Amino acid sequence: MRIALISDIHANLPALDAVLADIDRRGDVDAAYHAGDLVGYSSSPNEVVARLRERGIIGIAGNYDSTVATDYDHCGCRSEGPRQEELAHLSYEFTRRTVTAETKRALAALPFSLDVRPLGGHASGPRLVIVHGTPTLNTVYWTEDRSDDFCRKMAAMVALKAGDVIAFGHTHKPWHRVVDGIHFVNTGSVGRPKDGDWRAGYVRLELGRGEAGVEFVRVDYDIDATIEGVRAAGLPEDFVDFLRTGPRDPAPPRSTNRSDMHQH
Repeated sequence: MRIALISDIHANLPALDAVLADIDRRGDVDAAYHAGDLVGYSSSPNEVVARLRERGIIGIAGNYDSTVATDYDHCGCRSEGPRQEELAHLSYEFTRRTVTAETKRALAALPFSLDVRPLGGHASGPRLVIVHGTPTLNTVYWTEDRSDDFCRKMAAMVALKAGDVIAFGHTHKPWHRVVDGIHFVNTGSVGRPKDGDWRAGYVRLELGRGEAGVEFVRVDYDIDATIEGVRAAGLPEDFVDFLRTGPRDPAPPRSTNRSDMHQH
């Protein structure tokens, strides 16, 4: 079974549409799921939620989705300084003002996690567990520098075994590691990458019989349309600069699995 995994769209409709077009063009994906953070930072939260509904793509609640849905005090985002905290506040307030009642209900209905069994629930086989941050909270950042023991601890919480996959987002930086035969996959970000590559990112996962395969895909999109929307919404120019470059990180996506497909 070939699965497309998308995450951290963050109200960037042109980026989402480019990813969906790439999935359609390839024509070999059996199912697509999202790992949350549909809204925030860009100008089209309602349109992104509607597009996923139109396409029948189900998924889970990211921290931004659950905080907007519950009118929490803040977005649950980590800020590394006063300016970042200010920007997070501006984004959150814009998103809360902009989402419709229908969008808010859709965000509130998103589950915390998904458990996918490609071979069916009637037979033993690999599982795909999808969370946003970790199996404990959608606000915890599961970064690539987390230890193997941390990965084992998270895997034990959802009873994963060798051959299973756990996919997550939240950090906006894609990586892949195999520990004790379990695949840990950070799907990166569709709408707001943080790995120095502005292009929309998603994952193609092969899961079923045999070893799992993970491919990180990057897709050009109409970034000018997104920037126009950000400016028209009155959002900070900092978000435009972020979209164009993303914070630079010299570390490439990590993979320790020889069966991985090549990065595209």
